[in-house]
Amino acid sequence: MADIPGNIIKACIEGNRSGQEELYRLVAPKMYGVCLQYAGNADDAKDIMQDGFIKVFSKIDQYTGKGSFEGWIRRILVNTALEKIRSRVNLQSIDEYDNANVEMFDQYVLESMTAEEISQLIQNLSPKYRLVFNLYALEGFSHKDISEKLGISEGTSKSNLSRARSILQQKVVELFSERERKDE
Repeated sequence: MADIPGNIIKACIEGNRSGQEELYRLVAPKMYGVCLQYAGNADDAKDIMQDGFIKVFSKIDQYTGKGSFEGWIRRILVNTALEKIRSRVNLQSIDEYDNANVEMFDQYVLESMTAEEISQLIQNLSPKYRLVFNLYALEGFSHKDISEKLGISEGTSKSNLSRARSILQQKVVELFSERERKDE
């Protein structure tokens, strides 16, 4: 998607309702996907999106023009999601977990999965694992950044990411095994 035309941004800064509607129409589908990555369900994603766009429209005059406008919106929505999730999820360190039983699988397994299947597996992670996984794997945050944003230690961030990866690997293996049984 190309970045948003300047006349739409200007209209939004001026509080023009039709400009706001046009901006929303242009970015809502993609931003809903971002919200859904963090939310536990569609209703929570809609709440995050609504609250996020209220912030976008109230802070739009703070956009400096540096970087992608769409990226600026995404950052606001991710931060809105973090605020909502942080208030509901207790992120705790995982001191011990058994990673040895996770089966290794080759690239073929992942290549045979659809984006929807992968997204659904991530969506099914517990909120604390999904949050850290999304911030690290999808948003590119470092463990230091995650720890600062969520008020947890870097070790907790690392352990939650590791556990999320283990769970995802297990689920991928289960999904692939299920497919093989159906094909027999």
